Amino acid sequence: MEFPEELKYTEEHEWVSLDGDIVTIGVTDFAQDQLGDVVFVELPEVGEQVQGGKPFGVVESVKAVSDVYAPVSGEVIEINDALPDDPELINNSPYEEGWMLKIRLTTPAELEELMSVEAYQDFIEG
Repeated sequence: MEFPEELKYTEEHEWVSLDGDIVTIGVTDFAQDQLGDVVFVELPEVGEQVQGGKPFGVVESVKAVSDVYAPVSGEVIEINDALPDDPELINNSPYEEGWMLKIRLTTPAELEELMSVEAYQDFIEG
């Protein structure tokens, strides 16, 4: 399994990439592996506010329907338009083509709550 070192992670198995005040969010390789084949993705609209720790969308797989949680709070500025028509991008490329949304961060202190790659690997192995 792949866990890029430059990313931050959550206990709900989302990853976060930070570029200035823009945060890109997706689900981890571990999460997509546990879900199985993803068949449907529901994402918020551009302009919506998401709140750290609260669900922002849904991923449905052949095994389960799971909420996806916002790691941080902010305004949705972009969604991955490819996912509704091609949800298996989450399985095939969770960190590249399978990203879910980009938000403009409103509470930078929330980033301090996220796990490093080492902490996340310890968490899933624990």
